[in-house]
Amino acid sequence: MPLPQKTLLIVDDDEGMRDTLTAILKREYRVLTVASAEDGLSRLRQTRIDLMLLDVRLPGMGGLELLRQVRELHDQVEIIMISAITDVETAVQAMKLGAYHYITKEFDYDALRALVRNASERQDLRNRVESLTAQVQAFDEEFVTGTSSAMKAVVSLVQKVAPLDTTVLITGESGTGKEMLARRIHAESDRRKGPFIAVNLAAIPSELVESTLFGHERGAFTGAVRQQLGKFELANGGTLFLDEIGDLRLDLQAKLLRAIQENEIERVGGRHPLRVDIRLVVATNADLSEAVRAGRFREDLFYRINVIPVRLPPLRDRLEDIGQLLEVFIRRYAIRFRKVVRAIEPAALAVLERYRWPGNIRELQNLAERMVAVCDKAEITEADLPLEVQLAALDAREANASESLLDQAVAAFERSYLLKALEKGEWNVAATARQLRLPLSTLKHRMSRLGLYDVTRRLRES
Repeated sequence: MPLPQKTLLIVDDDEGMRDTLTAILKREYRVLTVASAEDGLSRLRQTRIDLMLLDVRLPGMGGLELLRQVRELHDQVEIIMISAITDVETAVQAMKLGAYHYITKEFDYDALRALVRNASERQDLRNRVESLTAQVQAFDEEFVTGTSSAMKAVVSLVQKVAPLDTTVLITGESGTGKEMLARRIHAESDRRKGPFIAVNLAAIPSELVESTLFGHERGAFTGAVRQQLGKFELANGGTLFLDEIGDLRLDLQAKLLRAIQENEIERVGGRHPLRVDIRLVVATNADLSEAVRAGRFREDLFYRINVIPVRLPPLRDRLEDIGQLLEVFIRRYAIRFRKVVRAIEPAALAVLERYRWPGNIRELQNLAERMVAVCDKAEITEADLPLEVQLAALDAREANASESLLDQAVAAFERSYLLKALEKGEWNVAATARQLRLPLSTLKHRMSRLGLYDVTRRLRES
């Protein structure tokens, strides 16, 4: 999808010059014209202006004073100063005040077009940096689907709706990868070249949510020392992802509904609406239907965002995907930590597949980072698994009728302890027995009872 045409404001008291500049630039930009600095400020308050051609000599407020005010109030605007005379001192002062360039009115048409184009490209670069700063690192948010039937159904639906410019509501427990899925939708949409802006509404203080979403004007409230673009404006031409939308205050739900329906916003302290062009993806771990019945969520907003519902299953319902997920996470952190770790042994993977994963994919990813960080060999083994995971995995499997859960927990602790001791002893059973101050026969008996002989032999040979 092509980005919306930029708006260029010409501020010049010479009608002939305004007409000339408009004729030169109207094919590439939406051109607006005013004859005074005061009218220029008024237009800036009413309309989003991207670029400005500003005459130095104006009736009333001069061009340099307008430049200074625009830099304070609307610092995203790129300004090119234009004058009938060559004045080095004025040019230097204009550049110090933040003008992009200074030219005389004896300009070449093609050179002017190129200059305005360069100013626009610098603005795009600055906006892109700001947008990327607002984004979570894309590499760490790679969406890994897995092979489970539940995830295949999700991927199939995403492939159908991603190219459509319609709102998507992603539901699922915390940690199931809702933002990663939103990024996948953006990457497969026609807006992929535009920005992806993610906002976690639950993480923003309630008094700052409106300013964060819609921006604010200078002086709109205490501490608003400069104009601030909101996430809607930063996402212009791309995708805006609102996470935990169920936490949004009722009064802001009304403003969000208007923004979605009218494709326009109003900054805090602003007097005029601004047009925006975004694709909206929202997510929640709450039951919005129940929130509507309880009066905590607007019914009209719910129906407006619940156009394409996508539910992400919890990890405990797709345990067959754990191996593929771990493969990606292990590779990622091995590169980051410069480790030789390449895989996880089957026995360790089997323990993880019995675990219930209350924290879902986020918990698995954090565990993978932890294990890779402390592992100094090519394969993660049971010895690298945290004891709490091994103990919790016991509750997820059927209890042995001849063994109490306490006995199983003790055995799990003993197995984990012996694995770490054997690893420290480089899988030498005799050396490990001496280190543990155990008779060799006792250690061998315990290893046999805990099924550690095969593990020790394989790891010693690897």
